[in-house]
Amino acid sequence: MTLHSLHAARAHVVDDETTFEEAFRACYAARFAPLFTYLDRLTGDPDLAADVAQEAFVRLHRRGEMPDQPAGWLVAVANNLVRDERRRVTRQLRLLSEDPGRAPAGAPAGDPFDDVERAERIAAVRAALERLSLRDRQALLLRHGGYSYREIAAALGLAETSVGTTLVRASHAFRAAFEEMHDASE
Repeated sequence: MTLHSLHAARAHVVDDETTFEEAFRACYAARFAPLFTYLDRLTGDPDLAADVAQEAFVRLHRRGEMPDQPAGWLVAVANNLVRDERRRVTRQLRLLSEDPGRAPAGAPAGDPFDDVERAERIAAVRAALERLSLRDRQALLLRHGGYSYREIAAALGLAETSVGTTLVRASHAFRAAFEEMHDASE
């Protein structure tokens, strides 16, 4: 390898790193807020949503290259992190039930909503969402978070052509669950 080709190869690596850093910064600026919003709605826990969104971006940065569908990739990673966290909490609660003297780390300090009416609406929507399959719930939350069909397909492992059908089915299921709960409460 000549000195010129070695220098050219080194310059190419620096350019790739610079390009990745610029792409990463742009992706973070454009996608952090929608990812956080989706996760907040999915989990109902803004602190967890922020932690998971941040961890998803940390993993993207460690990856060192942008995926074809960054938004979908980030959601897929975040969904896995949420699933792992739920498993951890379930194990922790099981252990807590065996040893009631121990409190789980990061246990919520109380209801963060001051406005009771808003909290009731949020609870009703969340309860209706919980009646849906996980995939339907994720699809609705992603779409309402501004994600494109292509990004939803990448995030949920669906064919892009089936996203519309999934969203229609999920919307009908949500509406039916919400109306059933509303009729039952009257």
